[in-house]
Amino acid sequence: MVTDKAYAGTCFCGAVELTVTGEPEAMGYCHCESCRHWSAGPVNAFTLWKPDAVRITRGADNIGTYNKTPRSYRKWCKTCGGHICTEHPGMGLTDVYAAVLRDFPYDPGLHVHYREAVLRVHDGLPKLKDVPAEMGGSGETVAE
Repeated sequence: MVTDKAYAGTCFCGAVELTVTGEPEAMGYCHCESCRHWSAGPVNAFTLWKPDAVRITRGADNIGTYNKTPRSYRKWCKTCGGHICTEHPGMGLTDVYAAVLRDFPYDPGLHVHYREAVLRVHDGLPKLKDVPAEMGGSGETVAE
């Protein structure tokens, strides 16, 4: 019997718990203005999952949602304000922030929205102007 590996995560205070199962569709760093402002940092580490791979296991009634645009539904804990994930219905993916997942072997593969970067990262990973073509972007790369 084959079983998918599962990884647990929580908000900052632990009132909201979640589990992701299997493998993410992609992992990397986002430099867009929205992610930077939401995370209060110069870059956001993401893990993208199919929605059915993400399960809230505790505190679902304690999750707040904000969507600046219909493309992103950002989720946070109503107790501590800790960020949990962002649902991207148009892409059919959910971004569970890498820092939320305990013991997850984060292995980023690219940078997205690098044209908006305020912190240049010289790590040899591909730097995309926006997002990959298969996700509705240009797929164009920019210089590191």
